[in-house]
Amino acid sequence: MKPVGLVPAAGFAERFGSDKLLVKVGERPMIEATVRSLLEGGVEKVVVVVPPLAEDIKSALTPVKGVTLVANDARERGMFSSIQAGAREADGDPILVLPGDQPWVEPATVAALLARYAEAEAIVSPRFNGKRGHPVVIPGKYRGEIVDAKEGATLHDILKTHAGERVDMDVYDRGVVRDVDVPGDLGEKAP
Repeated sequence: MKPVGLVPAAGFAERFGSDKLLVKVGERPMIEATVRSLLEGGVEKVVVVVPPLAEDIKSALTPVKGVTLVANDARERGMFSSIQAGAREADGDPILVLPGDQPWVEPATVAALLARYAEAEAIVSPRFNGKRGHPVVIPGKYRGEIVDAKEGATLHDILKTHAGERVDMDVYDRGVVRDVDVPGDLGEKAP
C-alpha cells in the first residue's frame, strides 16, 4: 500500500472573497494544514492541484516535504477537473481525495481510514453524524476511470457506479464535513 493524497485547490473562492487557502488556520495557511493532516495520517505523497501561476500557494507549501504541485488549466470546469488533473499524477494506492478547504481533518482519522481500506480494499468514506465527508479513500484501480471520465462527469458519478464496493466509516471528527466557503466558516461554531 502506497497511499497518495489528492488535494483539489484550484477553485476561484468566489464566495469567500479572497484566496481562502492562504488564510491562517491556527499557525498555518489553510492549504498547509490540509496537506499536513494527510501526511501526518500516513499518506506518503500529496498531489495538490492549483491554479496556473499559483506562486503564493507554492510558497505556502515550500516547507512541506512530499508535495507535488499540478496546475489545472481547465479549472473553470469545476472541482472534478482538478481531481482529474491530480489523478494523472497520483500514482499510489489508495488515493485519498481531500479538498484544500478542509483543514480540520485529524491525522488520526486519516490513519483510521487507511486501516479500514487495508481491511476492505473498497472505497471508504468517513461519516460524521450520518453525513459523508472527506477524505474519500479510492482504490488506485479506479484512477484511469477518473482520468478518462467525460467532461461534465463528477467524482460522485464515478463513485455511484461502484456503490456496491463502498464502505462508510463512522468517525468522531467533524473536520470530515467541515469546509470553508465564506469567512464565517472559519469560526469555532461552524458545523
